[in-house]
Amino acid sequence: MSQHKRALLSVSNKEGIVAFAKQLVEQGYELVSTGGTKRKLEEAGVPVASVSDITQFPEILQGRVKTLHPHIHAGLLAQQDKEDHVKQLEDLGINGIELVVVNLYPFKETIAKDGITEEEAIENIDIGGPTMLRAAAKNFQHVTVVVEPDHYEEVLSYIKEGEVPVTYRKQLAARVFQHTASYDAHIAGYFAEAVEDSAPEQYTRTYERVQSLRYGENPHQQAAFYQDPLYKGISLAHASQLNGKELSYNNIQDANAALSMVLDFTEPAAIAVKHMNPCGVGTADSLFGAYERAYAADPVSIFGGIVAVNRELDGNTAEKMKEIFLEIIIAPSFSKEALDILTTKKNLRLLQVDMTKEQGAGQQLTSVRGGLLVQDVDEASLEDVTTSVPTDREPTEQEWQDLKLAWKVVKHVKSNAIVVAKGQQTVGVGAGQMNRVGAAKIAFEQASDHSHGAALASDAFFPMPDTVEEAAKAGITAIIQPGGSKRDQDSIDACNEHGITMVFTGMRHFKH
Repeated sequence: MSQHKRALLSVSNKEGIVAFAKQLVEQGYELVSTGGTKRKLEEAGVPVASVSDITQFPEILQGRVKTLHPHIHAGLLAQQDKEDHVKQLEDLGINGIELVVVNLYPFKETIAKDGITEEEAIENIDIGGPTMLRAAAKNFQHVTVVVEPDHYEEVLSYIKEGEVPVTYRKQLAARVFQHTASYDAHIAGYFAEAVEDSAPEQYTRTYERVQSLRYGENPHQQAAFYQDPLYKGISLAHASQLNGKELSYNNIQDANAALSMVLDFTEPAAIAVKHMNPCGVGTADSLFGAYERAYAADPVSIFGGIVAVNRELDGNTAEKMKEIFLEIIIAPSFSKEALDILTTKKNLRLLQVDMTKEQGAGQQLTSVRGGLLVQDVDEASLEDVTTSVPTDREPTEQEWQDLKLAWKVVKHVKSNAIVVAKGQQTVGVGAGQMNRVGAAKIAFEQASDHSHGAALASDAFFPMPDTVEEAAKAGITAIIQPGGSKRDQDSIDACNEHGITMVFTGMRHFKH
């Protein structure tokens, strides 16, 4: 057996590999490599043997088979502290491999591109790479395995000291298994989509850490923020933070809620969010006007809240926003004047989010104890349904506008949800109540006199006419709700009695 330690290098990401290999040689390592990695090392004058020299078997099937051989895998899996393992290697003329540096064909990067064929995707499924990584990681007691260039420097520092500690080898092994699991999850997801399997037996999705968070909802809870690396839609994970402190867990939750809401609007809109519920929504011909309405909708709750807008944030609107304490402002872009104004508040987080991308349907994941709920994201709107008016009176043009605004907003409010809207703004929001009439009373109390002549939206049907009766007392003149209750006629009769027009959508928007 060779007296040299042996390192096997085979990488798709060749960043830093030449410098790393040169230092391995200086530390007495014999290098073995394949394909493009071997060529790059040879071009740099680094002495390197080919895998074929070791296996005494050529690469075949256009490189599909090259490292899948006992001379490689026995060298990776042999436990050097077991006499029978060592003897078998000696009898078979196989040398051990002490260091493996492998990263994989770029499958994720390939399928992320537009117009990729199935053949291209399949050819980027690595077989030998994951097999070597898993073998080396399994045998971490005797083998150091490196899957990312970020670890080269630290591994070299240990080698120069004499030996890579087993505790660090175990950390590297853990990283390998995370990496190969993620790699396989991308492949599984690709094929599940290809065969249109929306609810596979094993749900395998993978996410990459964006940042570790100081804590979760509360200081005693640990937390981190992860992203779907293949998601191409509009996302906070793709945002550029232009100012302010690091985002917290609750910031991200609230900001995501605000972003989801503002994307439902095509006209200039401003959304103020507190604890994942809208506290004020306004639309107008200008962003300044939209924000004024969102602020006026609930000037108390907006304090310390999050605001999302769907137009470039201009200086005038920024000056108005600066008057109160806000945690976050989200916009597709910020004018220089707006940035000059808002960056004077060093803790105010400014998030720039590209809102021009297609949103895409996507799936919503909700954890439960020991499990996971998966459903399509609720992206339905009034354009997806056929509305009907079961009451004697049809909505006026103004009522239709208020009904549409209320319906857009109620979809994003925690159930049971009631939203009251009037004149291009919300005037009352009742969220997360155990009964619907309770949510309505909260909305009416907030709206006060503004509920006279306003429109009301309910996220689900009325099981009895009590909500209509309360709406009539508050001065509501138009209601939009899914309909579908066994007692719909009672609510219809109550509306007709009070001169209220009511629209059925046939679609509910529960949000638990």
